[in-house]
Amino acid sequence: MHISKKLKAAALASIAATGAFALSAGTPALADHHGMQAEKAQPNIVEAAQGTGVHTTLVAAVQAAGLVDTLTSPGHFTVFAPTDDAFAALPDGTVDTLLMPENRDQLTNILTYHVVEGRIPAAQLTQAIRQAGGTYEFETVAGETLSASFSGDNIVITDAAGGTSTVTMADVKTTNGVIHVTNGVFLPG
Repeated sequence: MHISKKLKAAALASIAATGAFALSAGTPALADHHGMQAEKAQPNIVEAAQGTGVHTTLVAAVQAAGLVDTLTSPGHFTVFAPTDDAFAALPDGTVDTLLMPENRDQLTNILTYHVVEGRIPAAQLTQAIRQAGGTYEFETVAGETLSASFSGDNIVITDAAGGTSTVTMADVKTTNGVIHVTNGVFLPG
């Protein structure tokens, strides 16, 4: 039975996005070069978001903003990915207004406010928060600043407007970076 590459990629994206993606080094099919096989099997950022089932709005926004090529490129990015529920919590009509072609620049600014250059796993972010004395500030691709801190065992991100979002799932690995799922949308100042 032949499984198409597209179907296989979608299935792997779904598995990776739920954090259940694991490869065993002892698997005979991966005995040679298993590290390379594991990376090739992982989806890119956009494919992973498409496979989660909870990032439909984010994927639509990335497409409307023309950021698909950027977020599928080889460069490494860390994306704080708001869920559909996070977008739904915005005031009525906000998402529809942002998706209009005439608001593309504003949408792009909001989306790139959720992206950081480089692969920053949760362990590295946790260490940076501790080393900074409890609050770590970092710059996004949009040129704006976010701050990360702890609320109990959770990483919380505060945006320029003072809104807070919790990282609900960390370290969804992709070929071109890492995704941290958030329960809120960051708004630039």
